[in-house]
Amino acid sequence: MDDYKVTSNIILKKRETKVVIDKAKKKLKKVRRDLGDWQNTMYAHNKYAVLVCLQGMDTSGKDSLIREVFKDFNVRGVDVTSFKVPTELELDHDFLWRHYIALPQRGRFGVFNRTHYENVLVTRVHPEYILGERLPGVTSLQDINEAFWNKRFDQINQFEKHLSENGTLIFKFFLHLSKEEQKNRLLRRLRKQNKNWKFSPGDLKERELWDRYQECYQEAINRTSKPHAPWYTIPADDKPTARYLVASILHDSLTKYKDIKEPELDDKIKANLEAYKSQLNNE
Repeated sequence: MDDYKVTSNIILKKRETKVVIDKAKKKLKKVRRDLGDWQNTMYAHNKYAVLVCLQGMDTSGKDSLIREVFKDFNVRGVDVTSFKVPTELELDHDFLWRHYIALPQRGRFGVFNRTHYENVLVTRVHPEYILGERLPGVTSLQDINEAFWNKRFDQINQFEKHLSENGTLIFKFFLHLSKEEQKNRLLRRLRKQNKNWKFSPGDLKERELWDRYQECYQEAINRTSKPHAPWYTIPADDKPTARYLVASILHDSLTKYKDIKEPELDDKIKANLEAYKSQLNNE
């Protein structure tokens, strides 16, 4: 799975968007069960949290991936947050605030469906959105220059470094979709009545900016993939394969943490287990 991990600068258009793994659905079932069992152990251990960040163009399959990969988790073990257009309350804080308050507790998985990276993706394609943040010293589009973006990338890297140093294990997945496959999925939304609600004319406007989004994704990935918070580019044209790859990367990486184990019983309790059994059996 290391083929998908970003360890040096990448060129997105040279990364695969379609890989088909045989029997991916069947393989996913086992991996996600094992992941669910591992999460129970992490919950009992209660020293780490896991943050899974999902980014991708519209229709890249984020929602269905979350549903399928985390299906066998105990509901107490995973929290999913979908970040949409910031509310007035969120705009009254710094851009990382709404993400910080949604972070997972120790022992839990947190899944961000769209993430703090929207602040160097959507806002970079549409810099006028930055003006709504009411930042000191930013009064016009001319103030949103390269120095501004450099500072924002630094802030994101510092944020993730802080989380990592305090016990949050970070995984960032870019669901790498081809433009042709996005077209097919948008057409499917229009053809299928039960999928119509997912379609918005705005999707077509954003599609016209495809190349600019790819540039912004590429730079964001290259500038923020770190050993403590790596990016993975996941071929997303085949949904079953994408789901299996994400689950497998999580499982293979997390099971390397040999210190994560269920806590041992207190010696006094352990010594009296048979007495406790007898007490219950003799009720």
